[in-house]
Amino acid sequence: MRFYRTGHEGFYAAHDPSGELRLLYSDPYETLPAGWEYGRPIDLEQEGLLPPVFPRKIVGIGRNYRAHAEELGNPMPTEPLIFLKAPTSVIGPAATIQLPPESERVEFEGEIAVVMRQRLTQGNAEQARRAILGVTCACDVTARDLQKSDATFARGKSFDTFCPIGPAVQVDADLDDLEVVTRVNGNERQRGHTERMQWGIVDLVVYVSRMMTLEPGDLILTGTPAGVGPLADGDEIEVEVSGVGRLKNKVGVRRT
Repeated sequence: MRFYRTGHEGFYAAHDPSGELRLLYSDPYETLPAGWEYGRPIDLEQEGLLPPVFPRKIVGIGRNYRAHAEELGNPMPTEPLIFLKAPTSVIGPAATIQLPPESERVEFEGEIAVVMRQRLTQGNAEQARRAILGVTCACDVTARDLQKSDATFARGKSFDTFCPIGPAVQVDADLDDLEVVTRVNGNERQRGHTERMQWGIVDLVVYVSRMMTLEPGDLILTGTPAGVGPLADGDEIEVEVSGVGRLKNKVGVRRT
């Protein structure tokens, strides 16, 4: 089951049992899909889509696919490599990724993003599964030259518009059987699967919760597969995750 955020008000919307998209009267963080209550029909083309969640924090995982670490000439870490990405970098479907003048090489990284349902501190695997709301598509846009020059990833990962997410949250996803595909201008550039991750989704949630409390709506970006590359003005990037749909964003130059 998927839910969206739509309209200027940011209402939830979801498909009812007949398949029709309607306003969602229930809070998906509080009520499981079997108990959802629906309102009037929704036309997404007229209403528009917002980011499906507005996280308080975004936790990124680096080098979770061995082939991606190898393509950048990086060693595989012995435990998950954590970084933080500014929540103000979030944009939704159809919004424009803006290339900043501070960077000469901005790259795409298509990823599976985990959305938290419940607060989790120092959780175990069973608690982590219960605390996960679902998954969505994300693009961990990265100023690669700045990432390489800085001691931390913060600047290169956190420019405004550098975290497109959406279009929906899939709340009944099989966390062990998900695929992510990235296309640029219609051409496939990345394809990854959870089975090729160094650390699985539940393991990542458990690990992150040891260091920091995870709150409802927080995002964990689970790493990108091989095939990353540069973005240019006028590009269209598309990230697709099993069951979620396709997140599409244009690329433009930030005007100062």
